[in-house]
Amino acid sequence: MLQGKKIVLGITGSIAAYKACLLIRGLIKKCAEVQVVITPSGKEFITPLTLSTLTQKPVVSEFFSRNDGSWHSHVDLGLWADAMVIAPATASTIGKMANGIADNMLITTYLSMKAPVFVAPAMDLDMYAHPSTQKNLQTLLSYGNHIIEPGTGFLASKLEGKGRMEEPDRIIEVLEEFFAEKDLDGQKVLITAGPTYEKIDPVRFIGNYSSGKMGIALAEECARRGAIVELVCGPVQLTTSHSNIHRTNVESAQQMYEAATSLFPQCNAGILCAAVADFKPVTKAGQKIKREVLAEEKGELVLHLQPTQDIARAIGTMKRSDQVLVGFALETNDEETHAQEKLKKKNLDFIVLNSLRDNGAGFQHDTNKISIISHDDCKTFPLKKKTEVANDIINELVNRIKNT
Repeated sequence: MLQGKKIVLGITGSIAAYKACLLIRGLIKKCAEVQVVITPSGKEFITPLTLSTLTQKPVVSEFFSRNDGSWHSHVDLGLWADAMVIAPATASTIGKMANGIADNMLITTYLSMKAPVFVAPAMDLDMYAHPSTQKNLQTLLSYGNHIIEPGTGFLASKLEGKGRMEEPDRIIEVLEEFFAEKDLDGQKVLITAGPTYEKIDPVRFIGNYSSGKMGIALAEECARRGAIVELVCGPVQLTTSHSNIHRTNVESAQQMYEAATSLFPQCNAGILCAAVADFKPVTKAGQKIKREVLAEEKGELVLHLQPTQDIARAIGTMKRSDQVLVGFALETNDEETHAQEKLKKKNLDFIVLNSLRDNGAGFQHDTNKISIISHDDCKTFPLKKKTEVANDIINELVNRIKNT
């Protein structure tokens, strides 16, 4: 999403200036082109030689080159860039931006910028909370700039950060979200993710090894592409970051069934990625089952199980002709045959087949290897990061929605 993008990176005089190196490396890894513009005080914290070595471009700092006296055109930079990122942005620079005080190359470049501008404040909490700083930040927001704060991303109306500069990886994510193709704009997508836990007693349960990584990656990808995501998530440790994701946390298959079936009628599509337990105990002990009690009786614990609600079948029955439904299948034998059967029985538009036979695929891994199976086609993909797998799946979803 950042491939070929031209980024002007403004660096100011903050102790956080060292993070600019990590930001440059991350942007270049995403195949973006970076031009650094640094304030005179910024050079007190990091050397232009370091920055130019990373970007393979001369760093712009003064209005005129010290080598030959040539003029650095802030106007040309404003026309060249696809985005300007000022990170770190000190209180002084933010004040100058808000009030048009063009006394250095960075501010003149900002005032000439035709592309969107992202500002990552960096200062102590008291400076950040001061009314003058808050007023200046609100002024920048009113000008259409994006303020990037730790844990909040770029904001449209309110400021909740603590002054610390956001981490480079998150700044890159914000840029990717901004430039992502919005081919799911106006769509609402239901996604189920993670395992379910079926209680035996207050401390024990029947579950599986699902980490929720694939479902979370799908939710983030849909949100980046403009969708409102209704994420129904089993008990996992992962968090979501995009503001378009509305998360409902559940524990059991019954809770997931109730949440998913209530949300799906308002959605354009559903992706049933969760590893839902197929069985649950008929009865749940009210207190922890003691080993000593078992030993005194029969010395063994017998669990009587009953099927859980079949969420995919229930939603497949509900599905309208204008909705798209995607399922997942994790098989250990006769994978494609079982996936084809599930595709038909559950009224799915396509199914994503995982296999535990492939190293690095399945539960707990950051990678996955899938096949996308529809009623008339099968596409097999190599082992990839789950974020990349999510992109492949959502590409197929977008094609289906367009043809619905």
